[in-house]
Order: sequence, then structure tokens, then C-alpha cells
Amino acid sequence: MQTEIQSKFSSYPLEAQRQLEAVRSLIFSVAKENELGAVEETLKWGEASYLVSGGSTIRMDWKPKDPGVIKVFFHCQTTLVETFREIYAEEFAFEGKRAIVIPLNTPVGSGPLSHCIQLALKYHSVKHLPLLGA
Repeated sequence: MQTEIQSKFSSYPLEAQRQLEAVRSLIFSVAKENELGAVEETLKWGEASYLVSGGSTIRMDWKPKDPGVIKVFFHCQTTLVETFREIYAEEFAFEGKRAIVIPLNTPVGSGPLSHCIQLALKYHSVKHLPLLGA
């Protein structure tokens, strides 16, 4: 983990740290399983940011003004969140066209979130497909 991201996460409550680290692990796992290449990890706009070649950036963060959740952000000018809302309306809460909202007490694992991450990391090769090929 990048030092700057580790420092950022360690400034958060333990539950938020655990949730962010679980999503981070899932991003790296999905990239590896799908042979998407190296994951670029950095801070963008003060938030942990992840990108692979040919993908759309995934950011995530915890905010004190909304302490019970973390948010996984996607580029708002893509069809990602719109597609996720269509496919996983029952599984997730969403914030506009830009984020999946994940409660701190919700286990993060494979399944719907993994699929959403996969679609984001493959975005430029699936963006022309209905529902991103899902």
C-alpha cells in the first residue's frame, strides 16, 4: 500500500479502515483474476484512487460527515453507476451518478461489488455494450 494512502486510512476510525482495506484488496484481486495488469494506486482529490490501463478510475473514501459508510466513487460521466443501479438496485445504496454507498457493518466480498469493480476496470472495452456487457 502506498505510504500516503496508508497514512490516510490510519487517520480514520478502525471500522472505516477495515472496510476501505477490504475494498482495496478486492480491487487488486479483481485486477489479478481478470489479468488486467498493474493497478496504479495513488491519492486523487485526497481520496484513494485505483486505475488499470483501459479502465475507469475507482476512488474510495470515508467522510466524518457520513460516519457510518464508505463510498466507492466512479467517474460520473460514465454509465457505470447507472448500470450498477440497473443491475444491483436491491444490493446497494447509491449516491447520484457517482458512488456506491457501503455501510461499515456490511461484509465486503466477492459478488456484486466485485462485478462492479470488474466493469469499472474494464470500462473502455465494454462501454459500447448494453449494460456494459453484464
